[in-house]
Amino acid sequence: MNEENQSTPPEQIPGDVLQQGVADDNAAKTDSEAIADYMTPYAPLEKDAGDEADQEIPEKTPTEPESEPESGMNFMGHLDEIRARLIKSVVALIVVTALCATYADFLVNEVLIGPLRQSSKGLVLQNLVPYGQVSLYMQVVFFSAFIIAFPFLAWQIWQFVAPGLHDHERKAGRFSILFISLCFFAGIAFGYFVFLPITLQFFAGFGTSLIKNNISVQDYVSFFIGTLLTAGLVFELPFISYVLSKIGLLTPAFMRFYRKHAIVALLIVAAVVTPSTDLVTQLVIGLPMILLYELSILISAQVNRKNNALKT
Repeated sequence: MNEENQSTPPEQIPGDVLQQGVADDNAAKTDSEAIADYMTPYAPLEKDAGDEADQEIPEKTPTEPESEPESGMNFMGHLDEIRARLIKSVVALIVVTALCATYADFLVNEVLIGPLRQSSKGLVLQNLVPYGQVSLYMQVVFFSAFIIAFPFLAWQIWQFVAPGLHDHERKAGRFSILFISLCFFAGIAFGYFVFLPITLQFFAGFGTSLIKNNISVQDYVSFFIGTLLTAGLVFELPFISYVLSKIGLLTPAFMRFYRKHAIVALLIVAAVVTPSTDLVTQLVIGLPMILLYELSILISAQVNRKNNALKT
């Protein structure tokens, strides 16, 4: 019994039996490895060293510092542009003011007091404060400089606005400065040669002869400057019509539809601003405004045709 249980040494086992046992062990091992491979999840594929080198993110080369946001640059650029335009405008005003100061006596005696002297000798100017004539000369010189430098000031405003416009708008706007200046000068001339003499003549002849019309020089200067500026702004009506038509807020059909209403309103305005009750005097003031309205209709129609052509 003990002899049967003793293991046989390998050298005593026959060769064919030993080879059969090794084959069975290899088959069993192969089956177990196959099961283990089936139960084991797939491992990620290893990347080749060459692939890793190809997929490496290239290092950033030193470049120039990133620019600021466009909005920030635009804002700072606008500030610089405004400053430059203001400096040029102030310098121009100073130069023209110095030029007008050399003709201060002519501006006061002939330009300012001329309409009053020609209208009536019943109106007398008087100074009521110690610094009255100094203030008078300064106001006349500055106002004259503003009128003379108006085209240059309008050009500076246009130069500031032009970069934000399209090319065709810039080309069309170059003639706007000339148009604005002509309208403004036409209004100044109308107020000086037409409106001022009529109103001053009426004021001189109104009332009783027992009261002397001694006018404060400060009140007269304020009336003089206000009248001319108002006339200059009223004569800008065609340009205002051009701008409103350009942005689509005004159409010639609208202006033609309300033409009768506008004429009545303009005649009422002429009757209010004209001190005289004479119909001829009121027409002298009202007809230019009616003509400006008709000119505004023509300008609006021209702009409307161009806008329709650009849309098609």
